[in-house]
Amino acid sequence: MKRDFDNLVIDRIDDGRFTVHRDALRDPEIFELEMRYIFERTWIFLGLASQAPKPHDYFTAWIGRHPVVVSRDADGRLHAFLNTCRHRGALVVQHAQGNSKYHVCAYHGWSYDSAGRNIDIKDQKEGAYSASFEAENHDLVALPRFEEYRGLLFGCLDPDVHSLDDHLGEAKFFIDLVIDQSPDGVELVPGCSTYTYKANWKLQVENGMDAYHLTSTHPSFMKIVERRKSGESKNKLAALDFSLYKLRGGFTFDHGHAAVWSRNPTPEIRPLFPSLDELKKRVGDVRAEWMLNSRNLVLFPNIQFAENASLQLRTIRPLAVNLTEMKSWCLAPVGESAETREFRLRQFEDFFNSSGLATPDDTTCYEDCQTGNGARIVDWQQGYSRGITSVRKGQNEVAQTLGFRPATSQSGAHEIQDETVFHSAYREWLRLMKAGAARDAARADVRVASRVAGGA
Repeated sequence: MKRDFDNLVIDRIDDGRFTVHRDALRDPEIFELEMRYIFERTWIFLGLASQAPKPHDYFTAWIGRHPVVVSRDADGRLHAFLNTCRHRGALVVQHAQGNSKYHVCAYHGWSYDSAGRNIDIKDQKEGAYSASFEAENHDLVALPRFEEYRGLLFGCLDPDVHSLDDHLGEAKFFIDLVIDQSPDGVELVPGCSTYTYKANWKLQVENGMDAYHLTSTHPSFMKIVERRKSGESKNKLAALDFSLYKLRGGFTFDHGHAAVWSRNPTPEIRPLFPSLDELKKRVGDVRAEWMLNSRNLVLFPNIQFAENASLQLRTIRPLAVNLTEMKSWCLAPVGESAETREFRLRQFEDFFNSSGLATPDDTTCYEDCQTGNGARIVDWQQGYSRGITSVRKGQNEVAQTLGFRPATSQSGAHEIQDETVFHSAYREWLRLMKAGAARDAARADVRVASRVAGGA
């Protein structure tokens, strides 16, 4: 399929216009190209190094449609392989996580160690294999690129992709606000919520930075908060009170990343608050106070850190143009007290998680959007315009104070509920889609030239 992707994203911000064609959210052929050009061509978050802390620990993940296993070998080194047996392609690792020195394919018994080396081909001596076969490498196929930033593991199927450091760029400031909450970093609290919704994956990318929907999508949660404050409810769990938020802002970064923040009027409800003095001594007053602000960070294309009351890690896995799998974990500073950890979990369950008071509201709206986008005669969205006249290129005063250089900055009254933070993801989407199409066209030209030369 040959598409003019420039006709799917209009980016004329200087003229006050940015919009996305609905085909980007509903066309199955475009989804197929997204898998090839985006999820199989850029850095994809796989998990945390702490998910495999000991020798022979492993966990599984996905890069687009490619199953992956991350494994720590006997010497403590992490590896990332495609989770597919070299014999006939069956999954080698069947479980989501575990510990095993060896992995044996259930189909024909080929075996691999925790470093991905093939250690046994069942009945090899009796197999009458050729010398050519014996000379082949039978190890699991390693990911072409596998890198780590502060315990976050990323992989890429393109060996020529830019470095992970370049990919994360200035967004690392917001990653560090998460990781530095303990001298020993953060960890996944045991337990993972996995769910699907029947809509496009980019709706979740947008929602991770969308403040505009809060009062219209989550009124039931807001009413529950009011009942708790008034004493009508016996549940006294401290929760977000959106009505108190007055100041917010957002930043975009290169390679599709973005972050939004709100000044937290009630930092004392945060599980991190009892550690404030220690945090100030270790990371400074400004960074410590920002750890208590509400922040959402989206790293394009598949990871979100949401820190409102509790701290959540979400991953996005597109399954079809209208089907997306989500995984959600509670993140916590390593070494926090049992009392604080319990409080953190109760807040996490309250708002996040597939059974929380917010997530079902959101996923229902995504599915409504997907259904509504079936109105094919409506071409363009009008959902990317809030904040266009207030956004500025580069740093604003907030970014200058914090010491990082975003691509764009916006801050002001909470009610502005800026939508320009969505723009960076679609700019990177457009860049990767065009680059992928250009590579395919170049390869097609080479094949045609080769055939012509052969015919001559």
